[in-house]
Amino acid sequence: MADDLAAQLGVRMPSPLEVVRSAELDRLGTRLILKRDDRIHPQLSGNKWRKLQPNLEAALAGGHDTLLTFGGAYSNHLRAVAAAGHLVGLQTVGAVRGEEHQPLNPTLTFAVARGMHLVYLDRQTYRDKGSPKVLDQLHREFGDFYLVPEGGTNALAVRNCAEITREIEEPFDLICTPCGTGGTLAGMAAGLPPGSRALGFSALKGGDFLRDEVRRLQEVAFGTAFENWDIETGFHFGGFGRRTPELMEFVDQFEDHHGTPFEWVYVAKMLYGVIDLCRRGVVAPRSTVIAVITGPDEGVQSHNASWCC
Repeated sequence: MADDLAAQLGVRMPSPLEVVRSAELDRLGTRLILKRDDRIHPQLSGNKWRKLQPNLEAALAGGHDTLLTFGGAYSNHLRAVAAAGHLVGLQTVGAVRGEEHQPLNPTLTFAVARGMHLVYLDRQTYRDKGSPKVLDQLHREFGDFYLVPEGGTNALAVRNCAEITREIEEPFDLICTPCGTGGTLAGMAAGLPPGSRALGFSALKGGDFLRDEVRRLQEVAFGTAFENWDIETGFHFGGFGRRTPELMEFVDQFEDHHGTPFEWVYVAKMLYGVIDLCRRGVVAPRSTVIAVITGPDEGVQSHNASWCC
């Protein structure tokens, strides 16, 4: 069913590889290759598709007609679930953290345009969203829905993320990914060939807790935790959704030199960190490094997205 669903939706798999040309990296003998998961699909790009694909298959196989998930008002996960439901013919419900604000922001406007029904949960209820009490209330209101967790990260999603590394046919030493929930890193590490390592870059300030979360996700998804990965926590640039002039200068320079713009909430922070680690010799010279572009964050792509700073 996986290949059938991807073909039905026009998903481009495997995602393409793109070599970054850089005089500085050439001097180090380091090859930096981007795995362009952001080019998988115009509405379901990057790790959004990787995580949603197996959950869509499970929902369809189980005869469900509705997906329900959770997210903040600017959640690109809500956006992706709305798009996925629209494309495969499933109704969608988005449980949004906080109060309703009109007019809707671009993220929620897109979700509603794709047929998503929005329900708003106060912050205490949202914190308890996984409790039987909250879920029972949602089931009474919306029926027998298929629950997609916040961010899309569950055992199905983690196992599917292992395909990211398995798709890469050429040898590499290190593969890097941004980290929000840790699900993409957990899966990628499980799919690594012998001798390669995975490195996540936390977009969150105080992201050390993600190490325990990645281990937990691996144990749930694979029955064991792997030792071939780590997380960098020093490239958050002030915390989630925050940026500095230094980061934005890097974004502009990268686009000028390579012709490719990347969003800064996750991807640019990872790329900055990868190049900095190569420059400082933390990544050994003459290494081949893969950087996974986990997808654009439509709501924050503009440098002028002041709501998130």
